Amino acid sequence: MDQSRRPPIADSSLALLAKGYAWLPDRRRRTTAPLVRTRLMGQHAVVLHGPEAVRFFYDERHVERATALPGPVLSTLFGHGAVHTLDGHDHRVRKDMFLSLLTGAEAVAGLVDIVGPVWDEAVESWSGRRIVLFDEASRVLTRCVCHWAGIPLHDDAPVARDMVAMVDGFATPGPRHWRARRARARREAWLGQLVEDVRAGLVTAPAGSPLDVVVRHRYAGGRFLDPHTAAVELLNVIRPTVAVAWFVGYAGHALHRRPGMRERLQGDDLSYAVAFAHELRRFYPFAPFVGGRAVTDLEWRGEPIPSGTMILLDLFGQNHDPAVYDDPYTFEPRRFLQRPPVRDELVPQGGGDRAAGHRCPGEDVTVALLRDLGPRLARLEYDVPEQDLRIPLNRMPTRVRSGFVIEDVRAPAAVPRGERAAS
Repeated sequence: MDQSRRPPIADSSLALLAKGYAWLPDRRRRTTAPLVRTRLMGQHAVVLHGPEAVRFFYDERHVERATALPGPVLSTLFGHGAVHTLDGHDHRVRKDMFLSLLTGAEAVAGLVDIVGPVWDEAVESWSGRRIVLFDEASRVLTRCVCHWAGIPLHDDAPVARDMVAMVDGFATPGPRHWRARRARARREAWLGQLVEDVRAGLVTAPAGSPLDVVVRHRYAGGRFLDPHTAAVELLNVIRPTVAVAWFVGYAGHALHRRPGMRERLQGDDLSYAVAFAHELRRFYPFAPFVGGRAVTDLEWRGEPIPSGTMILLDLFGQNHDPAVYDDPYTFEPRRFLQRPPVRDELVPQGGGDRAAGHRCPGEDVTVALLRDLGPRLARLEYDVPEQDLRIPLNRMPTRVRSGFVIEDVRAPAAVPRGERAAS
């Protein structure tokens, strides 16, 4: 059908806010077409899903990201001038910096090795208290990632609150959004000043630390990053690491709902711990979708996509697609023991080639942290008081409503000797 003769398409912005994560899967179920056509914020948009669509979406000949991210998302989650806003050569130069920091066994182990002792210290302070697992995990992760990044930190609590606020408010209007903007402004000013102090010789950045690498990084043209952009990219190291607290809260929820998993996770079976981490990322909602714009007139399975069209890739729907995963609404880590995750099938943090595209470079860090913290949580003994354990899909990003409250925390069971050796 000629594009100009298509019937008018109603704007779905309010439906997205009302249904949240369920919006795209619901739209896809109501059509037999290979893509969904809709409008968001007055703009024509199409929705794709599936592993083949992932490869199509992350091909820079088809989709670009630089102009696709709305201002409100940049002002809260990513930051103006961030790597997420770049394409082509400029993106690859900036992305190489993140890959050098967040990939590779040595880089990942350097952060994970810090987390274990800090977690154990925090657990000791929980004795006799009622704590919110999500909040405590965010503080542990903030303390650890700042130490690993070479960033001086005098009090982890306010920084953790601001990191959480940036994630919590990026996809919603109202108070959460404005709280996120204020949090970003505070932390960009804090880190921008730190960058200037390092360059002035007032503060020493540990050699090879993220702070040192970002301070010394240059634009593709050879200039150093300006202090604001350097601060934005430091936050893009810290904030995603603290966001692992969402999955730690989900881990508490999963172990409470399926207590039979605790015993196996308590042991020294690292393959099961990794599978548990992958299943947390697949099953529980985090990013609903990612978006870009068609760089030219395109076609997807016979359907035209005009240049400039907003293209959405349904991440949550794909992670729960019965065509990709058997029994997708059952939490079952063993699925990843039977078949390891496939790059463009498991897409909680995006898809494609992370070296060349926009896939999150911190995915290895997320999996490694959950691989370590999942068994530590399983070994803890605690009571779960009455609370609201619902995870509302109309809230983006969502989380366990109560944050997962535990009380009467007791010392964990001894760590098996085999795991000590493996870690």
